[in-house]
Amino acid sequence: MIVPRYDELLKADPPGSSWQVFGPDDHLGTINFLTPARVAEAARLIRTGRRFGLDHTLTAFEPYPTGTRRPLEHHLFSTNTWHRDDWVDSLYLQSSSQIDALRHIGHPQHGFYNGLRPADNTADSTALGVHEWAAAGIAGRGVLLDVPRWFSQRGVPYAADQTVPIEASMLDDIAESQGVTWQGGEILLLRTGWAEQYLAKTPSQRTSTPWRQAPGLAQRESILRWLWDHEIALVAADNLAVEADPVLESDFRVPGEVPPASGVDHGGMLHRPLIALLGMALGELWRLDELAADCAADGVYECFVTCKPLNLVGAVGSPPNAIAFK
Repeated sequence: MIVPRYDELLKADPPGSSWQVFGPDDHLGTINFLTPARVAEAARLIRTGRRFGLDHTLTAFEPYPTGTRRPLEHHLFSTNTWHRDDWVDSLYLQSSSQIDALRHIGHPQHGFYNGLRPADNTADSTALGVHEWAAAGIAGRGVLLDVPRWFSQRGVPYAADQTVPIEASMLDDIAESQGVTWQGGEILLLRTGWAEQYLAKTPSQRTSTPWRQAPGLAQRESILRWLWDHEIALVAADNLAVEADPVLESDFRVPGEVPPASGVDHGGMLHRPLIALLGMALGELWRLDELAADCAADGVYECFVTCKPLNLVGAVGSPPNAIAFK
């Protein structure tokens, strides 16, 4: 597969989209970068057999920071002495560690990935659902970039509960400091430390402090270029949105756009061009602290990563069920 550079995509229709790269009927987006040859080569990274779960528990982030998702209710029942079964209510598939499906976010000028119209992305449709990734399976070379440790090594102040836009040049600098090289088709694991500081708070502290302050990828075209030209298959972070929150400066503002009356304002966010135009898989609230500590201890920042979303047809997102092997 010959992959055009990002600057070539700027001449596509719509500009900055990968819709013609993978074909008009594509439903996998950048997961296509995980070719069989790349997956087979990545499997060779398993040397010690150490395993690191990359999911938090489904109830880890209650109360949910945005206030838009109710707590999960877990019920246990039995029909006799030697039997147990259970079910859950108000299970929000994106209220803890998650992966966004391509139907999750659309672009206000161009629609959803590969031209799916908002009118066709309804509760009755299944197009671009997370089941597509569940059926394909996600596995490949994972590379962890440890932002807090990079700042600490340089003696530069860093706060995981503040807005810190991570520019493309910083990604290069962190990778170089860790001895990381790129081969294409990586699963990028971006540790910001946000989840760690949030989970250390009491429930009352969580509700009394601003949640929309987090380090993450800068809302810059250079970030799109970096991710695409490195052929990143999936980018997952330990924060709420992968990108910096809130949006301070952005290359993606839509002139005249009015913020919604309710819900999260996606104006200027990376989510729109990343998901809707490039078809990039995004993971949020992943558990990266234990893996990061192991990488810092042995100096090896690459691993084999598997990710198996729930096979729920048409779902907008799902827990990732992700594991890193070293």
